[in-house]
Amino acid sequence: MNSSHTRVVGPPRTRGTDRSLARRAELIAIGRKLFADTSYDALSMDDIARQAHVAKGLIYYYFKSKRGYYLAIVEDSVTDLVSFAASGLELPPEERVHRTLDGYLRYAEDNQAAYRTIVSGGVGFDTQVHAIRDGVREAIVETIAEGAYGRREIAPLARMGLLGWVCSVEGATLDWIDRPDLPRDAMRELLVRTLGGTLRAIEELDPAYLAPDPARRAP
Repeated sequence: MNSSHTRVVGPPRTRGTDRSLARRAELIAIGRKLFADTSYDALSMDDIARQAHVAKGLIYYYFKSKRGYYLAIVEDSVTDLVSFAASGLELPPEERVHRTLDGYLRYAEDNQAAYRTIVSGGVGFDTQVHAIRDGVREAIVETIAEGAYGRREIAPLARMGLLGWVCSVEGATLDWIDRPDLPRDAMRELLVRTLGGTLRAIEELDPAYLAPDPARRAP
């Protein structure tokens, strides 16, 4: 006896997964607001749940712990910064540098607690926090290298020069958000000028890496 029944297999069911991802994204968005200017230690899970108007168990369900929740928030917010730095390829190099630095400073202003955690530690300064910080650094270094030299892969000396500049930007930005008596535009221009000095120093040590004309003309 032959069976004429045919089993029709449709697309995988993703509705529950979509809802779960949307709920997780909603919790991260809430957390970004809560932690924007509040340090990790200043908020308990009870505080977070109360201000977010959700059950504490829901946060544990998605993120396992307070630390897991906070790291997810930091990673999500940093993704915006890294994506911004990597975009704008159609712009002239000098304009792209200004745009990237302006976005960087705006991020530090608007996400002060997260920025301090990324740069100086906070919440258990371990490999995950290191990875977040290093990802931001590499994105900025690659952005500058592509604008200055037309490529992201550069020699160790040039990379170290740019990385040293990025680390100095981190320290200056930390001080700036604590004492914001310098307008953002002035801060951005100062960082652009110090980048010019770095590019000229790289050229002096390795003539294969010519500084762009604006950096060579800068006083």
